[in-house]
Amino acid sequence: QVQLVESGGGLVQAGGSLRLSCAASIRLFAMAWFRQVPGKQRELVAGISSGGSTNYADSVKGRFTISRDNAKNTVYLQMNSLKPEDTAVYYCAAGLRIGSYGYWGQGTQVTVSS
Repeated sequence: QVQLVESGGGLVQAGGSLRLSCAASIRLFAMAWFRQVPGKQRELVAGISSGGSTNYADSVKGRFTISRDNAKNTVYLQMNSLKPEDTAVYYCAAGLRIGSYGYWGQGTQVTVSS
């Protein structure tokens, strides 16, 4: 059974930074971060392939960076210049191909205060 374990969420002031980590129990081709706020649909924040190809939501381009360490089966999300609208539960996701994520973490809360 594939497990994804997230860490790194918390409370930060606007303009601050946080780094999320997600360790997978096996290596999967595609890994990504999503986020969700109550009453809204879960949205893709950033994704990365095992080869390092990345994609980002327009709202986070230039502020967030996704990376991965294939030796550790771990994906990271470096979040800089955080805004209150970045407040959400962030979920790690993984799958066999980009856009198809069959495995999910439990979520970690990120709260950005103004």
